[in-house]
Amino acid sequence: MSSIPRLLSPFVVLVAAFCASNAPAQGPAQGYPTKPIRLIVPVAAGGGTDFTARLIGQKLTDAWGQPVIIDNRPGAAGNLGVEIAARSAADGHTLVMPITSFPINLSLYRNLPFDTVRDFAPVTLVALAPLLLVINPSVQATSVKELVALAKSRPGELNFANSGSGTTAHLAGELFKRMAGIEIVSIPYKGGGPAVIALLGGQVQIYFSTIPAALSQVRAGKLRALAVTSTERVAQLADMPTVAEVALPGFEVVGWFGLFAPAGTPKAVIARLNGEVVKILAMSDVRERFSGQGLIPGGGTPEALAGFLKNEIAKWGKLIKEADIRVN
Repeated sequence: MSSIPRLLSPFVVLVAAFCASNAPAQGPAQGYPTKPIRLIVPVAAGGGTDFTARLIGQKLTDAWGQPVIIDNRPGAAGNLGVEIAARSAADGHTLVMPITSFPINLSLYRNLPFDTVRDFAPVTLVALAPLLLVINPSVQATSVKELVALAKSRPGELNFANSGSGTTAHLAGELFKRMAGIEIVSIPYKGGGPAVIALLGGQVQIYFSTIPAALSQVRAGKLRALAVTSTERVAQLADMPTVAEVALPGFEVVGWFGLFAPAGTPKAVIARLNGEVVKILAMSDVRERFSGQGLIPGGGTPEALAGFLKNEIAKWGKLIKEADIRVN
């Protein structure tokens, strides 16, 4: 069963958001927000997380009349910005949108300066970012099953690019080789850009890329796409199958963006934030812009995001231990 919380239909999302946003305000949520909101993004400007945060931030600004200020705090695989959020006032005026490494770092780094679960109050899952399994066209495979068969016939000869130890691309490759029962070699690169360049040049044969980073090369015929890594097909690539449906049932690797507040933020404030963001995620223009970035809109309750985070921690912690993955 997928670890992704079941996403609500647009109609149900709209009804839930309407009820939440029009319920009588009381307690700490009365008048919230009373000043600008700082949304910490623990990566540099540009890229999927920053795009998502700015889009949601602008919609919140439009809805509430208080500016949402994007505070990019890159560094330490996302840990720097997350730590700043954990130490901020728990009044709803500081939020954070961690990167996908948020649950992964718990198993990669010793003595994190925050507790991944206890120091944060989940608001809602904002978006899912499936990866695209792409290969160099020189590889004699046109499907995932053919790729697995080729790798089994040539153990240790094929390799896959990873964009850094413990990144989603790295973990996707490790999960793929374990579930498929194949031996392919991980080749590290300093980021997704160099990994794609190496794949184009034939230095590596396989890569689990973000969709925007690979799609133009696929359409130009310079890379061959085999499948997406979510459990459901992506609207932007409706004809592209999932790894799970054509070869490895249960295979699932998605980047994701969730909205969190510091622990101790009043529940009434969390509920107000949740209702407004869920309503934003149901907007047609937001869904269209997400689709253009290869993103699947999220939604759901704070409790659903908490459960999703727990599952991600357990899933990747187990793989990291089994594969003996370490950061440099």
